[in-house]
Amino acid sequence: MTLIPQPKPWIDAIHAYVPGQSAGDDGQPLTKLSANENPLGSSPAALAARAAVATGTAAVYPDPDSVALRTAIGALHGIDPARIVCGTGSGELLTIAASAFAGPGDEVLYVRYGFSLYEIAARRCGARPIVAADSNYATDVNALLASVTRQTRVIYLANPNNPTGTLTSRAELARLHACLPGNVLLVIDQAYAEYVADGDADGALDLARSEANVLVTRTFAKAYGLAGDRVGWGYGSDHVIGLLNRLRGPFNISLTAQAAALAALGDQDFVTQSRAHNAHWRSWFSDELSRLSNHGVTVVPSHANFVLVLFEGAVTAAQAFQALIDAGYIVRWPKGQGLGHALRITIGAEADMRAIAAALHDLVTA
Repeated sequence: MTLIPQPKPWIDAIHAYVPGQSAGDDGQPLTKLSANENPLGSSPAALAARAAVATGTAAVYPDPDSVALRTAIGALHGIDPARIVCGTGSGELLTIAASAFAGPGDEVLYVRYGFSLYEIAARRCGARPIVAADSNYATDVNALLASVTRQTRVIYLANPNNPTGTLTSRAELARLHACLPGNVLLVIDQAYAEYVADGDADGALDLARSEANVLVTRTFAKAYGLAGDRVGWGYGSDHVIGLLNRLRGPFNISLTAQAAALAALGDQDFVTQSRAHNAHWRSWFSDELSRLSNHGVTVVPSHANFVLVLFEGAVTAAQAFQALIDAGYIVRWPKGQGLGHALRITIGAEADMRAIAAALHDLVTA
């Protein structure tokens, strides 16, 4: 018998992360509204900074600690740069958070309909993924707390949540943390924080400032429009950040990505424009689809740059998915997350949102 290297059983149980599609199954190019990318593109300042640094620097290693970038993040948010770690997107930090604090025999907890990377992060380190019940597609703090056991080591909470767009309030987030044992790390994934209205902010950074078992992660992929540069950051106690720095990749943020992210931080006008565009067209699109409620179409209220649309009438999500492909659009059909009856639709340009609304209207009212 030929012997080959075998993975650990917990690795064998991992299903690879599936990114949003950019084309139909036949290879047909489509307008991509499946990955929550910024329809306004990137800050011109960020693009210029990337281009300037790219000239003649390919042979040079980047700053391994992203000092200038961490300093700028700290200044913008009023937090200590020494307690910030940068990652290859927030995904690297989310993954190594589980590896730092959990392993075989431990449990990693998250809410049903949470970000699909959480299960991968749990299984990657040999921990057991535990799923708590949701409350009408939103995080149920009581269900999370009821699922905590002596084996719980990490809890992931996306806020706003992906793929549902729901938001856990400041009070509920504080209540969740207050009821947790001190040896459980609460990871608050704020990939879409910039899209949350100022009055609805969840206070996660304040919680991480004062509590030793809280990690907040953010990304430049969404409101900053730098998804291709793979830059994220995390903020937490010296203890947590010190461990993540041991596990993250060396030189993990490229020279060009550091330059682009630093310039993007300095162009808050672009972020403001992205927020305003998203708020307007998310509201418009949600209102348009709410007119289809008599046909079994429901929009889950969203605080992110996408909406989750439920199809519970005569028209199925599969039919709607195909109708949008026929109209030239690809969206996210999260059937692998127990949402086979729903589509997650990124808020795109004005023309995109009008065309999608029209296509769905024609489909369900035919």
